[in-house]
Amino acid sequence: MNDFFKKLFSRVASLWGSWSMQQKGIFMAVIVVIIGGMIAMMRISSTPVMVSVFSRPITDETALDRIVIRIEEEGVKASVTPNGIVQVPDEATARRMRAILTREDLVPTGTDPWQIFDKDRWTITDFERNVNFQRAQRRMITDHIMAIDDVDNADVNIVWPKRELFASDQNPVSASVTIFPKPGSDIAQNRKKIEGVQKLLKFAIEGLRDENIVITDNNGLVLNDFEGMRESDRLSLIERENKFILTQESKYKSLVLGALQHTFSRDRVRDLNIKFDIDMSKKSVETKENFPVTIKPRTPGLAYDDSELAHSILVSESVSETKWEGTGYNPEGPAGVEGQTPPAFKDMSNLYGRMNQTTRTHNEEINQRQIQEERSPQIDRLTVSVNIDGKWKWKFDEKGKPVILPDNTIEREYTPVPAEDLRKAEALIRDAIGYNSARGDSVTVHNIPFDRTEEFKLEDAEYFKKKQMQTTIIVFLSGLTLLLFGFILFRMVSREMERRRRLAEEERARREQMLRESAMAEAEQEGMDVSISLEERTRMELMESVINMAKEHPEDAAQLIRTWILEE
Repeated sequence: MNDFFKKLFSRVASLWGSWSMQQKGIFMAVIVVIIGGMIAMMRISSTPVMVSVFSRPITDETALDRIVIRIEEEGVKASVTPNGIVQVPDEATARRMRAILTREDLVPTGTDPWQIFDKDRWTITDFERNVNFQRAQRRMITDHIMAIDDVDNADVNIVWPKRELFASDQNPVSASVTIFPKPGSDIAQNRKKIEGVQKLLKFAIEGLRDENIVITDNNGLVLNDFEGMRESDRLSLIERENKFILTQESKYKSLVLGALQHTFSRDRVRDLNIKFDIDMSKKSVETKENFPVTIKPRTPGLAYDDSELAHSILVSESVSETKWEGTGYNPEGPAGVEGQTPPAFKDMSNLYGRMNQTTRTHNEEINQRQIQEERSPQIDRLTVSVNIDGKWKWKFDEKGKPVILPDNTIEREYTPVPAEDLRKAEALIRDAIGYNSARGDSVTVHNIPFDRTEEFKLEDAEYFKKKQMQTTIIVFLSGLTLLLFGFILFRMVSREMERRRRLAEEERARREQMLRESAMAEAEQEGMDVSISLEERTRMELMESVINMAKEHPEDAAQLIRTWILEE
């Protein structure tokens, strides 16, 4: 064995050495291609088998994109074959994706649950065909139920029993359905929708009856227990009937109350009571009526009725008249046989007789009608009662002020509603409700004063508050006027006193100046050396300047004095 490998290696080495560089390159390329092909085959063989979501190719690019995007949103990697078939990794994932796509109406158009029968095989048995049929029918019914807007998902189970020879031994077909309602759906409480699902099952499955169908929700509650819901339906019917009666009463009440309030004002007509007695039972009435035949109708526009009526009219008449006169004939029977004529008639056999017989037949026709009707609902009786208040007015004295009673309230006078107005209001109500005395309708209109004690208290309090406010304003304005007058008087007195004080000071200063001047003049005459202070000399110079300016410019001096007075 070792010799074989040695010879093989030596042979390969000799061949490799005898080859040119081009031959060696080709050999190496062939080896690389072979190794790459083997690696590709291994990778392909290790790739998992993909399962088709739908066996039918999807040719619509938009629908295909929506399906692929929705599958990838669930975290599943999907692939699309060149012919448009969507594939996922395994069968369980494919079933889950079919349920999601069916729920969201993303199933491609033309997908048929019966496509399981498209596979033609030689070895298929009748049992397999039956199983495939049941699977396809179950899938079709599930799709129909899930197509309902209120259903998020559905699970359908149908039991087809084995066929028996005799019909009495045959077990019935049964079906159970579990519905998963969408959030916010009322299918679990809506009987009409559950009946629709039950009828869908009954007409889709041959031989299925209502008593063999069970529909539950995801909580296990039976939804199609209509027998158990009979009492609830009865209570619901009574509730709807009462609601209908209340609606009619509110409608008539709003109509009549609005008309009265527009006439008598809203404050005087506050309450109106109306009661309907309605027979809500369903009745089938068949009436047969005979009525006269109209020979001549009433002339239009005539003040009186000139029509001619007849109870019946003659259709045909038959008259038959028979006259007989002479002796009677009494047969005796065969010869030698005594007749069977009674003795009383035998004695009258030779008498002469006369008979007159007249028969008249009249066929007359009458008008007749047959009426078949169903009545539901029907008003048995209608009653209305309303109270209208009169008018209240204040009493005023000769000065036009309200009369105040000792208990500090305003005296008022009540004016009732006239009887004629009450009769008119009653007629208005009767016409508004369709009054019918034959069924016992009743309309009552009264004039009863309302209790307005609290209203009058608020009105009196508002009046006295307003009056007190007026008095307060008058007193305040009077005090303010007095205060203003006092301030003006005080200002005038203050100014006068200030003027007099200023005049007195001026007079005192003038006198002092005169005394000073006279003293200085006397001192000069006597030759005395008079020394005055610097302040006194400055004051004297300022005074001389002021006197000179006042003499030269009297208007400016007056303006300056006014300014000083205002500043003070």
